[in-house]
Amino acid sequence: MDCSLVRTLVHRYCAGEENCVDSRTIYVGHREPPPGAEAYIPQRHPDNRIVSSKYTFWNFIPKNLFEQFRRIANFYFLIIFLVQLIIDTPTSPVTSGLPLFFVITVTAIKQGYEDWLRHKADNAMNQCPVHFIQHGKLVRKQSRKLRVGDIVMVKEDETFPCDLIFLSSSRGDGTCHVTTASLDGESSHKTHYAVQDTKGFHTEEDIDGLHATIECEQPQPDLYKFVGRINVYSDRNDPVVRPLGSENLLLRGATLKNTEKIFGVAIYTGMETKMALNYQSKSQKRSAVEKSMNVFLIVYLCILVSKALINTVLKYVWQSEPFRDEPWYNHKTESERQRNLFLRAFTDFLAFMVLFNYIIPVSMYVTVEMQKFLGSYFITWDEDMFDEDTGEGPLVNTSDLNEELGQVEYVFTDKTGTLTENNMEFKECCIEGHVYVPHAVCNGQVLPDASGIDMIDSSPGAGAREREELFFRALCLCHTIQVKDDDDVDGPRKSPDSGKSCVYISSSPDEVALVEGIQRLGFTYLRLKENYMEILNRENGVERFELLEILSFDSVRRRMSVIVRSATGEIYLFCKGADSSIFPRVIEGKVDQIRSRVERNAVEGLRTLCVAYKRLIPEEYEGVCTLLQAAKVALQDREKKLAEAYEQIEKDLILLGATAVEDRLSADMQDHGLIIDGAALSLIMKPREDGSCGNYRELFLEICRNCSAVLCCRMAPLQKAQIVKLIKLSKEHPITLAIGDGANDVSMILEAHVGIGVIGKEGRQAARNSDYAIPKFKHLKKMLLVHGHLYYIRISELVQYFFYKNVCFIFPQFLYQFFCGFSQQTLYDTAYLTLYNISFTSLPILLYSLMEQHVSIDTLRRDPSLYRDIAKNALLRWRVFIYWTFLGVFDALVFFFGAYFMFENTTVTSNGQIFGNWTFGTLVFTVMVFTVTLKLALDTHYWTWINHFVIWGSLLFYVVFSLLWGGIIWPFLSYQRMYFVFIQMLSSGPAWLVIILLITVSLLPDVLKKVLCRQLWPSATEKVQTENQCLSVEQSTVFMLSQTSSSLSF
Repeated sequence: MDCSLVRTLVHRYCAGEENCVDSRTIYVGHREPPPGAEAYIPQRHPDNRIVSSKYTFWNFIPKNLFEQFRRIANFYFLIIFLVQLIIDTPTSPVTSGLPLFFVITVTAIKQGYEDWLRHKADNAMNQCPVHFIQHGKLVRKQSRKLRVGDIVMVKEDETFPCDLIFLSSSRGDGTCHVTTASLDGESSHKTHYAVQDTKGFHTEEDIDGLHATIECEQPQPDLYKFVGRINVYSDRNDPVVRPLGSENLLLRGATLKNTEKIFGVAIYTGMETKMALNYQSKSQKRSAVEKSMNVFLIVYLCILVSKALINTVLKYVWQSEPFRDEPWYNHKTESERQRNLFLRAFTDFLAFMVLFNYIIPVSMYVTVEMQKFLGSYFITWDEDMFDEDTGEGPLVNTSDLNEELGQVEYVFTDKTGTLTENNMEFKECCIEGHVYVPHAVCNGQVLPDASGIDMIDSSPGAGAREREELFFRALCLCHTIQVKDDDDVDGPRKSPDSGKSCVYISSSPDEVALVEGIQRLGFTYLRLKENYMEILNRENGVERFELLEILSFDSVRRRMSVIVRSATGEIYLFCKGADSSIFPRVIEGKVDQIRSRVERNAVEGLRTLCVAYKRLIPEEYEGVCTLLQAAKVALQDREKKLAEAYEQIEKDLILLGATAVEDRLSADMQDHGLIIDGAALSLIMKPREDGSCGNYRELFLEICRNCSAVLCCRMAPLQKAQIVKLIKLSKEHPITLAIGDGANDVSMILEAHVGIGVIGKEGRQAARNSDYAIPKFKHLKKMLLVHGHLYYIRISELVQYFFYKNVCFIFPQFLYQFFCGFSQQTLYDTAYLTLYNISFTSLPILLYSLMEQHVSIDTLRRDPSLYRDIAKNALLRWRVFIYWTFLGVFDALVFFFGAYFMFENTTVTSNGQIFGNWTFGTLVFTVMVFTVTLKLALDTHYWTWINHFVIWGSLLFYVVFSLLWGGIIWPFLSYQRMYFVFIQMLSSGPAWLVIILLITVSLLPDVLKKVLCRQLWPSATEKVQTENQCLSVEQSTVFMLSQTSSSLSF
């Protein structure tokens, strides 16, 4: 009996580590393991198809409708439309159905077109040809047909079709270079390493003969994390086990560079690749304007219900009088008389809800979305925010928060690369108390032109020479720098042997600065070749060190180490890191002198690192290898086990010295008020048993509020997010903005109300996870003071104006019920009810919300006080909202009663006829359309030909439409109650007089209020507007006088 299956299951589930849910097994080339090794357990995985689309041909209509009707406004109008279909209502179902249909159709067409483009892109990607190995031969097939376990060949400049484990390459050292610009925006070349036991397989036959299985974690979206191991079978039954990490993983979407070809095995395909998993969007952020808009909508829903309830009650009160419920001209049927009273009342209530439902602006949401989407292009088109050095411009990852840029109260910023230029310059190093400054102090000698440099002691003794060179060797070896050795693509080739002509590449600018600084002090790092690191010493001799292990840097340990073997066989561990992580692990060295120098440099704003080492005897090194190997091959909790191993290895160190690197501040950066480090912050934020944490936190919060700026040093990424959350959730609930340029800033960028990434030198993870991205920190000023200010002004007016014009629209309908016996008779024609929001008054406010500039851009940038003028959602506060609502009520009263009293008995046409019901409603509607449009014209400060065209064109369209609607007999209408009504109204002289008079009376209070407030209680914005107007008048006067004087002759 074959017990391999039992043995495999016992090993997998009872070893106390692996779990079938958390890991997967891949059989390389779909080859079963050798007999007796482990059981072959087939597994099902998705194919390599990428699906970025949301819809299919069959589910588009139901799925899209479901998504659209999840919005409360759309669902509300759907209910109203159904009520109109079910019961007898005063208005046609067309009046609510057509606007709803228009909104739904426009949105569906937009989303359908966008999804069609996604389908097109998916098909092009899924049908790309891919080369893979089958029976020792190279076969070509479509990318979508790839399966997990296939061995793939990728050539130079091709993109990887799926996530691959790197098996071998055309390079002799088993490396390859890739770029990941399509994944994280980083264009620099990254080096990946083939599996040690397979890097010698260079032909299709060799690869096809490989017997191996891969155990790895289930798919997860982190681009920079991978945990796995490979079991390579040879003639023996016991496989060779090698750890697999992110350095062995080639991601889909990355491009092969400077390498002829590579072979890899597919481990994640299709929608399980890391690229596909990163398609998922971040959590939705909502702006303060959107929240206010939803609150206002609820208020208007309450007003709507109140109106319907009041009219329902008054209807039955009015009908309680004799003969009013059943007048002689409208007798009820017997079934109507027997109908339940409560059922009749509920039906009437629904009918009034339908009659007044237009107070809810269904088209407002569409207009807001269009305004945000189109308005976001003004940021991307801004030439002032384009950086010519990098060729980068601003990016908008979400347009939902445009107006939030105008409400920011607290800015949280990363320092390195954000406030600073991220151009590192090596300033000095301190070795056992002796200061070394490139080109100033070297080897104890003060060089010319170096006077005034502060030195502790520049005369090391003879015994310190060994430690000095050991320090320089440590900095030349303890890093992850690559040397460009093949620049045929990017430029001429540069030989590392030529000394200072080396071109260093690293993800960390600090490492490059340190290696270049040590180069100026006599030691040059040459290359990493066949696992040997070569350096050039002061005597121009090449020293070779075998690279045994790299203990990678992480933000928790805040240090990194390498273990190397010298040519003489000595094994060294070199460690560099933050002083807080090095000093506690040191048992020897001049700690006090070096600590003093580090603190002095830190106060001056320099970036400091400490360097330490220890020698390992062979027995110690074997123990280190065993400890690291056990942690590296672990599939579960590998990071935790590695951290524990590093903690045991990096101890009992000998301190060598410290370095200081300068990262200059960007222009216009000011000093800071409060300085606090990460350790102190941990004490403040950490809960205590006695519950005193809250007191410390409140005290810290109060101190921060009273400082103009706060500088937090040496913070972990999580601490950055905690600071943002602390301020964000304080009792004032201020709007926060976080800006950074590195992966360690992502947490605070996601935590803040608005996240901005700087497209800097630390990769593009911050830019990818942000709401907006800018090339330089200095561009933040215009982003907030100009774009944010204007976005907020525009959308605030849009929201208030929509509610205002709908109050003007529906309140006369409410008043009309008092004069028609609460019979639910409509005041306006069906066409006017339908087109008011989607045609007659929609374009002017949309254009206003895109182009309005109440103050010039230069003034906004020059005067930050204008930004404070709109802080805390100033234009959408309850006081302003109530003013706009009452202004709409006042205008509605003027429209209705002005027309009613002026023409109650006197209004006649030229042939002596009295105006009828539809003429009265058309008169009110005409005054209303002109008033709300002219109200927007009065609020407009920035006039262009487009404004004139849209505003006056909208009024002209209304007039032309009314003439055509009432001047032609339309065959599709069963009855035409508006025939000749508009023309008859315009033929009356008194009607013209009333239209002009009512428009003037309606606009007058708002004009007077603005004039009085500007004179008596002017805001900062109004003061600037007045100054600009006065300046413009003075300039015009001077110009006219100069022209006049030049024309005079004496």
